Amino acid sequence: MTTRRGFVQAAIAGLATPALSKFAAAEDAWPSRPIHALIPFSAGSSVDIVGRVVLAPLAQRLGQAVVVENRGGAGGTIGCAFVAQQPADGYTILVNASAHTSAPAIYPGAPYDVTRDFSGVIPFGSVPNVVIIAPSKGVRTLKDLVAAAKAGNMTFASAGVGSATHLAAERLRLSAGFNATHVPFKGGVEAITEVITGRVDFACMGVPSALPFIDDNELLALAVCTQKRTASLPDVATTIELGYPDSDYNYWMGMFVPAKTDRAILEKLRAETQKAMADPDTVEKLKPQGMEPMPLSPGEFDALVKKEVAENITLVKAAGIKVD
Repeated sequence: MTTRRGFVQAAIAGLATPALSKFAAAEDAWPSRPIHALIPFSAGSSVDIVGRVVLAPLAQRLGQAVVVENRGGAGGTIGCAFVAQQPADGYTILVNASAHTSAPAIYPGAPYDVTRDFSGVIPFGSVPNVVIIAPSKGVRTLKDLVAAAKAGNMTFASAGVGSATHLAAERLRLSAGFNATHVPFKGGVEAITEVITGRVDFACMGVPSALPFIDDNELLALAVCTQKRTASLPDVATTIELGYPDSDYNYWMGMFVPAKTDRAILEKLRAETQKAMADPDTVEKLKPQGMEPMPLSPGEFDALVKKEVAENITLVKAAGIKVD
């Protein structure tokens, strides 16, 4: 005789089976055609270089072509808006950097919501920023820089308004309590060049871009803008170690999909991307980029994005940053 409890258990099992079958079917069927990967910055940018390094072996693992498109402009918001409007079927992915979380503060009118319209898949890793200055300036330590800035107005270069190089310098400036004039450039190469010549006083640039000039003694590394020291510059202290709390800036790169993408597809994409990044050839190609591990689950990645969006809104307001 079937009891009431037996009927309930049978009903639950009957409901669960189709759901599990649908979940498995979505994973098994995807991908059955090429994937469109959009990078919202120009070709040759750090996120473009890292993205292409990761996407090449990913395509091999998935057995489908991954077609990369660069669609830059407005701090990455043009490309992000495009991805947000695409079907959530796993065939359009976004490769972005920490500019993803500064966009709501810099471009509040962007036609998408970072936390609502995207789901994090996997971070590729983080790239440390380093405070650099030309030896000709006579500044030898970060405390020297802060003292000089407090004594008179200094200038700092960046790769553009709202970029990681801009916000990293602003966090340091606010923490240390000095004023400095922001001089934005179209990219990191131009910004570094101006610091080397001494036409601009200092910058907080990505370690991979600055390291060759540090090694050649054309630039001095005063501190790294991270919570822990970086393997690329093990003898250089962090800004926090040197007495400036909340002066670190996390510059990361990673992958996103439209928010309603089937969870089975997202998990498969994450697993295959993780394997692609662990491939020895990929690891070797990423070394020059100074990437440091950033192991986060999709849920943890989403939580980081939400936290950084709030922090960047506060930072931009405190720094008085405006986009012309």
